[in-house]
Amino acid sequence: MMNCLQSWPEPVVRVQSLAASGIQAIPERYVKPPSHRPLSNSDFSLPQEVNIPVIDFQNVFSNDHRLREEALRCIYGACSEWGFFQVVNHGVSHELMKGVREIWREFFNLPVEVKQEYANSPATYEGYGSRLGVEKGASLDWSDYFFLHYMPVSLRNQNKWPATPASCRELVAEYGREVVKLGGKLMKAFSMNLGLEEDFLLDAFGGEENVGACLRVNYYPRCPQPDLTLGLSPHSDPGGMTILLPDENVAGLQVRRKDSWVTVKPAPNAFIINIGDQIQVLSNAIYQSVEHRVIVNSDKDRVSLAFFYNPKSDLLIEPSKELVTVDRPALYPPMTFDEYRLYIRTKGPCGKKQVESLKSPRPCDER
Repeated sequence: MMNCLQSWPEPVVRVQSLAASGIQAIPERYVKPPSHRPLSNSDFSLPQEVNIPVIDFQNVFSNDHRLREEALRCIYGACSEWGFFQVVNHGVSHELMKGVREIWREFFNLPVEVKQEYANSPATYEGYGSRLGVEKGASLDWSDYFFLHYMPVSLRNQNKWPATPASCRELVAEYGREVVKLGGKLMKAFSMNLGLEEDFLLDAFGGEENVGACLRVNYYPRCPQPDLTLGLSPHSDPGGMTILLPDENVAGLQVRRKDSWVTVKPAPNAFIINIGDQIQVLSNAIYQSVEHRVIVNSDKDRVSLAFFYNPKSDLLIEPSKELVTVDRPALYPPMTFDEYRLYIRTKGPCGKKQVESLKSPRPCDER
């Protein structure tokens, strides 16, 4: 599918190396237009203590009917009104969460020549990277990353995963196993809340053996001018859902809420869950994917792990027939995830323009 994108259009600059060089001013390529820059507290018309919902996930499977219904109601409200929520008591070991985050911090602190052995290309994105879109001269974000495939098993190639630090491959495999399980449970809750069979969404994604799951580890270096740039530009996630393990010490994720950006304050040992465009399509926009971005910090770097839980790439995704009525016709045409993500991979992140333009496609505006 990505044969047209075999190489980056220009030399790739590692943002971590830029940050370590001691520059006082960031290169022009990273400076955002004034309207896209993170602003001071005046950017917030909502009180800053507002946070995305935090849900006790163990209650979803409780024998107590009242607890179960309340947890499902909270998830439904979060999916339809926020597009984001946090889950605690989710079943994934806290030690594993901490360990996998630390092992990736160790990886990004390795010498650049070691990391460079895993340098990626836009053909698959797998490996060590520093940009998303492939358009020459595109505005760049202040971050490096490592991207790898986890599911389906046929795409999993541990030789492309870091061999150093020594336990990295083992931890990634264990972490992937546990997070895929959590993803399956979340899909059941999403389906039930739509009035569908509990396996409906998972089946629409191809079933548990065929879901597409991949991991992007984000590294946001310290930045001398954090007010001029972003770690990740505004976008909605093109896939099904994202299970994010945030940095426990440094906030950075911001979620669009009406006309404001809300900075997410991670709850202890929580995952941050967000709805992607594919679930918005399947739910016929009952559930909403929501624009989000990442701000950077002049004092501290950040590491986060975004686990993408996606449909099998060649399946047609369209609004569920059960959710299409005379009053609410199908809002989106059928499209495979392969077709859909090609747009993002070409243009890079550009808000919610893609999912909103499906009925009448138009090019992504310059950011």
